[in-house]
Order: sequence, then structure tokens, then C-alpha cells
Amino acid sequence: MDTILGPLYDVVSWIIVQFHSFYSLIFDRNSGWAWGLSIVSLVVLIRICLIPLFVKQIKSTRNMQALQPKMKAIQERYKSDKQRQSEEMMKLYKETGTNPLSSCLPILAQSPFFISLYQVLNHIANNRTVGVIDQSLLDSARNAHIFGAPLSVKFMDSASKVESLGASLTDVRIVTITMIVLMSASQFFTQRQLMTKNVDLTVKTPFMQQQKMLMYVFPIMFAVFGINFPVGVLVYWLTTNVWTLGQQMFVIRRNPTPGSVAYKARQERLRAKGKLKEEPAEVAAKKAVETARANRQQPKRQTKSQRTTAGGHGHSRATAQSASAAKLDKSDQEPTQQSAAEKKGSQGGKPAGGSASGSRNTKSGQRKGQQRPKHPSKK
Repeated sequence: MDTILGPLYDVVSWIIVQFHSFYSLIFDRNSGWAWGLSIVSLVVLIRICLIPLFVKQIKSTRNMQALQPKMKAIQERYKSDKQRQSEEMMKLYKETGTNPLSSCLPILAQSPFFISLYQVLNHIANNRTVGVIDQSLLDSARNAHIFGAPLSVKFMDSASKVESLGASLTDVRIVTITMIVLMSASQFFTQRQLMTKNVDLTVKTPFMQQQKMLMYVFPIMFAVFGINFPVGVLVYWLTTNVWTLGQQMFVIRRNPTPGSVAYKARQERLRAKGKLKEEPAEVAAKKAVETARANRQQPKRQTKSQRTTAGGHGHSRATAQSASAAKLDKSDQEPTQQSAAEKKGSQGGKPAGGSASGSRNTKSGQRKGQQRPKHPSKK
């Protein structure tokens, strides 16, 4: 590793020494401020150089989000033919100019500097010169403390090693745990900001599930690996996470993904400033909605007695309507029953006894049913 990354050790150590020379004009050259700010300045310089790659990462992420429905269709269509599926995927990437690896470019480009800084601090902890850091600078860096913790110690270091650098194990544990928590929290909020504000939530894709999973996986990874990082590396990683959070916040506000929450907020800001040119059809539709909303009349507020009276009237009306309907049904049924009886009689059946149909008794020749009372004079 030292042979391959040896030239990069020289570059990283030279940059740190140059920044240390500058901050030594303000702070004590052996203080943690001088060496800590040198590491922070190294991060800022690297991230400024990586801004073009970050722009490519943003574009690639958006293209991947837009291509998720097509990618899913290809996977379903060629489910049994993996080779054809890969060919169609590559064809889709080529047609749209999308590179799946572009989203990883900033991390991949930053990894060599991260490893080099880790090795430089490891050499300092083991009292070995590295790059352009000679013995005098080595002694100065070993005596530098950040809030009581030396730059080169780790959370897992023994108490004897920490005491040899003029610090206590308790201070080292407190500082390292605090920085690990801040590092994990900054990573979580960076990913959460991307998921909640800069993703088109109208399209449900596997990409969203992957990003949601990474929102919880990355902070756990930082917490696990952070206990093996020197304090100086924790300073480096915390600084780069804060930079990423601020840079992403700026990009989301200025150039959000279409269909996302941030995009709608940006459209509202531009509309309020009069800088947004809308389509005539969209303007007419909004005016129609506002006019209909303004002309809509709200029902008048009624007292409890009015509502009770209205309820009683409504109940009586409903009762009357139901009664009239029952009468109509009864009147409709009576002719039907009568016609059925007449039809039965015409077919040769026996007439129903005791009915008021007006049929005569064959023996007496009189009408059945009630007879008229005789007149008194005829008794």
C-alpha cells in the first residue's frame, strides 16, 4: 500500500504542511487548532476540486430515477434471459447517455485521499516520518490535541498509548464518540434530505427503496468503522459530510428534480416573484377553479331548535310520502286480485263462497253476502 500510494502521501502531507504554516501565524504551531484546521482546509480543497464530479453525480442520479420504469419493464420482459436483459440495459444507458457509475464518482475519487490521510496520521501515531513531514513537524503533530484528544489516537487505543501522548482515555472516548455520532447524523440527514425533498414521489421505483435502505445503512457503517479511525480522520470525514449536506441543500434549492417537493416549492417561489411563465391553458384552468370556489355558497348556520324543527318536518314529510306510497300499492293490488278471481270463475271453477263479487246462489237465486233490511211496512 505504501509503495502504490507513496506519491499521494507526499501530496497530502505537503498540503497539510502548507496549511499548517498558514494557521501557525494565527494559532500556536503545536495546537490542535493549527493542525485541525489544516485537515479541514484539506477537505475543502479536495471537495472544490470534486465539484464537476458532483454535478455529474446529480445528473446521473436524476437519469437513473427517470429510467427506473423502463428498466423495470426490461427486467420483466426478459426475466428468463439474463444476457438479453443486460444487453437491453446497456442499450438503454447508451441511448440516454446515462452512466450508472457516475453516482459513485465523488466517493471513488475521494477514497485515495482518505486512505492517504489515514496512513499519514497512522505514521504520526507510530512516531514515523511520512512524506514531507520531518521529525520536528512530527513532534508538533503528536502534541496537537483537539478538545483534549490527540489527532492520531483511536477509540480502541489502550490507556497506556493515550497517556504517552499526554491525554486521558476518558477525554479520548468522549471526543471520539461525539464525533462519530455527529458523523453518522450528518450522513443520515444528507440521505434523508435527498429522499424527502428531491425525489419524484409519484413514481414508485426500486431505486427509491434502495435509497431508503442506504439512509439507514450508511450511518450504521460510519458508527461501526468510526471506532477504528484516528481523531484526525474523524475530523476529515465529519467535515466532508457537512460539506456534502450543505452542497446538496444548495443544489436541491436551485435545481431540484421535477415532480419533487423541492421542485414545487421552487415553482411557488418563482411564481411569487413573477419569474415563472405559465402556459395559457394552465392559467385559465386555475382561474376557473378560483371562480368556482368563490361562487360556491356555504350553507347558513342553524341553531339547535331550527335543526330539530327541520328534522321533525322532514320526518313528517317522509311519513306522509311512505303512507301515500302504501295506498298506491294497495290500490294497484286490488284490481289484480279481482281480475284473478274473475278469470278463475270464467274457467269453470267454483265461485268463492261469501265473496262480494255479486255471483248468485244456484239454489236460492239470491245474492250472497249482506241483505238489505226489510221495510217496516212489509213485515
